[in-house]
Amino acid sequence: EAAFLGEALRYGFNEPVAAYDYDRCLEILTARDGMSRAEAVEFLEYNVLGAWVGEQTPVFIERGPLPTG
Repeated sequence: EAAFLGEALRYGFNEPVAAYDYDRCLEILTARDGMSRAEAVEFLEYNVLGAWVGEQTPVFIERGPLPTG
């Protein structure tokens, strides 16, 4: 809940999905579970971002400037 940002729309699907702050998720894993930053990235990318759980699979947003060029 602490990393929840709101809802996002995914092209081709009728329902919005939950959107979470990627960096906040990493902060939670390091603080709550005592993971290093590298461990948290590996865990989040493999176990969460890499999981497709159907049409309600959430999205994760990395905040920051848009790339140029």
